Amino acid sequence: MQVSNNHTVEKIGGTSMSQYEAVRDNIIFNPALKNPYQRVFVVSAYAGITNLLLEHKKTAEPGVYGRFAQAEEDQSWIEAFALVRQKMLDINQELFGDGQLKNKADKFILRRLDDAERALADLNSLCQHGHFELDDHLAKVREMLASIGEAHSAWNMAHLLQKEGVNAVFVDLTGWNIDKAVDMDELIKDAFFSLDLRECLPIATGYCHSEKGLMATFDRGYSEMTFSRIAVLTQANEAIIHKEYHLSSADPKLVGEDKVVPIGMTNYDVADQLANLGMEAIHPRAAKGLRQSEISLRVKNTFEPQHKGTLITSTYVSDKPKVEIVAGRQQVYAFELFDQDMMGQVNKFDVKILSIINELKIEMVSKDVTANSITHYLSCNLKKAKRLLVLLEKYFPEAEINLRKVCIVSAIGSDMQEAGMLAKAVKAIAEQGISIQALHQSMRQVDIQFVLDEKHFDQAVIALHQHLVETAPEV
Repeated sequence: MQVSNNHTVEKIGGTSMSQYEAVRDNIIFNPALKNPYQRVFVVSAYAGITNLLLEHKKTAEPGVYGRFAQAEEDQSWIEAFALVRQKMLDINQELFGDGQLKNKADKFILRRLDDAERALADLNSLCQHGHFELDDHLAKVREMLASIGEAHSAWNMAHLLQKEGVNAVFVDLTGWNIDKAVDMDELIKDAFFSLDLRECLPIATGYCHSEKGLMATFDRGYSEMTFSRIAVLTQANEAIIHKEYHLSSADPKLVGEDKVVPIGMTNYDVADQLANLGMEAIHPRAAKGLRQSEISLRVKNTFEPQHKGTLITSTYVSDKPKVEIVAGRQQVYAFELFDQDMMGQVNKFDVKILSIINELKIEMVSKDVTANSITHYLSCNLKKAKRLLVLLEKYFPEAEINLRKVCIVSAIGSDMQEAGMLAKAVKAIAEQGISIQALHQSMRQVDIQFVLDEKHFDQAVIALHQHLVETAPEV
């Protein structure tokens, strides 16, 4: 590969991918650029496709994977396959119309889907025998199914751009036809070794095959890890993520589009705090690689190509202490475990609690510790919350365990070390008549977290944004 350190690696999200004309006109043929080259694009599956292949990201409604994992004698996963197959063909029809290229597009994705369906049928049959357990193979099944969505969108985009006269190259990182497991970095290096970015435009799959399995670590954040590793290994000058919205001071749907502003500049610390609240600018592990390689990350709005977006760097600190964004998380369960014997041996209790949380694969958002109690704030569904409660009661029979549903609302900034900022934030909440259940501010002073009754989420976000962002003095 011709490495010149002036290329960018850019990721396009699923919602944007579903609007090809906007991507073509605003990103590929951005009027501010002399030509479309010196860039690498990493694309997500079209909106909704990964939900159909795996399970719905928000509601957990099972797709092909979810139904297959629960299958046993049930064959409903075959119906799910038929649904995703039809959806992909409908997308092809919309993008290509009728003709030879549409037939090629259909042939490509149908071959992948047929191979995958055949593999699942064979595996299902094999696991009817006592020597084979389905659970032993589910991780690989999940990887295989996830890869199909990105192969579909990347192939389509490369060929659509070729029609526009662009020398676009489909870069298939899914490992679909390789005969042995390889390291992720090795696969990326091999794929880009022969490409001259001055003369071609690579369109790479957001899923990348990995010997250890990409989803085992990153699950639905896998495309961001692929994006990050490509940027690091090709020594990109800048990494760019194109989304359907700006990285703004709050959710515009909640606070109002006329009241929020794009952040403009921030740092990776702030990006990590957002990720902890489930509002990822980028997965923290993906950000780590960019940060260590001193590659800046820019988040842009697909539909406002003239806007520079928000630049995230390792070193940025606001000129004056301020709140840059108000964000939060709903569907949080607070598990408070109180035991008089905990005094002096909190770690002993916490190690066991954390091992159970990890075993259930529940995400922890925050934690409180007192002399004789520990409260974990966890993001999970009700089913897992009840399962965790049963296990905690089993392992700590003498403890008092309280469970309640809460929300977390946070004021975040690259520098919030200003006397009175905490008091101002508390006042904004109190003036709404909202009772604060818990309050967190670390010595790093990049965020203030409020734990509240779940019903107060919207009200608290609006109040904090009004008092800390909208009425803040100009820097």
